[in-house]
Amino acid sequence: MWSTLLHSNTIWVLLSTMILGFAAGGIGCLAYWKRQNLMSDALSHAALPGVVVAFFIIQEKNLLLLVIGAAASALLGAFLIQWITNASRITEDTAMGMTLSVFYGVGIMLLSIANRSAGGNQSGLNSFIYGQAAAMVRSDVITMVVLAGIVILIIFIGFKEWKLYLFDAAFAKGIGMSVRSMNVLYTIVLVTTIVIGIQAVGVILMAAMLIIPAVSARYWTHSFRNMILLSSLVGGAAGALGTWISSTGSGLPTGPFIVLVSAAIFAISLLFGKEKGIIIRFIQFKVQQRDSERNQFVMDKGGSQ
Repeated sequence: MWSTLLHSNTIWVLLSTMILGFAAGGIGCLAYWKRQNLMSDALSHAALPGVVVAFFIIQEKNLLLLVIGAAASALLGAFLIQWITNASRITEDTAMGMTLSVFYGVGIMLLSIANRSAGGNQSGLNSFIYGQAAAMVRSDVITMVVLAGIVILIIFIGFKEWKLYLFDAAFAKGIGMSVRSMNVLYTIVLVTTIVIGIQAVGVILMAAMLIIPAVSARYWTHSFRNMILLSSLVGGAAGALGTWISSTGSGLPTGPFIVLVSAAIFAISLLFGKEKGIIIRFIQFKVQQRDSERNQFVMDKGGSQ
């Protein structure tokens, strides 16, 4: 088991998924407070056609170029969601659902065509659906680490701006901050995080890496700063631990194990989180009930005297 972990490729993959988890946890908090959790799911599915189109153009599996294609496709999906919402009576969540289904359907259709082409079935494009971290080479890992590092820097360096943008956009606009520019930056970092993660986790499970850490962190703190830090730590821990578990067996998929670890952390947070965890709330209720009964007993005893 330890020999597998110490294998150089395993260490590189573990590093990439851990840093991806940090980035996903941080941007997931922004999506959580912007109330756009479904957006991450829609854009991750919208990235698939861009991956296949980029492969048709370059005829090789170059992760950086495939990521650029995925980003272009995902940004197109984000633009369509915004346009449909503004130009019609369709609500944003409905537009997200439509975009998710249509883009994913187009992606699957293009993928089936690619797999029938010469060399297409050996390209490993199917890994972008379910993820295959073990198939990444060192250049793929370096690409992921650099892009994820940029996302992390943008989130933490611009903390004050993100806080104003999410919680008091009117005040932010009043002091000269461009809300439109913040919207563009938010979309770019969200899309970047999604497209660098689909190789390791896949388009289907990538949304879970964005949503679950943020929701888990919410059960432990009310502070926006602490929530971003905790969500990033949860995402990083889930990425590292899920990769380690999958490396202990032959052919075990990395993405599902990362999501399962995230789900286990969420279950612990749901039960024991100090901010409205189920068991913690039950204990607090019982303590308050006991104190109330004790006070009532003292009052009744004093009145009888």
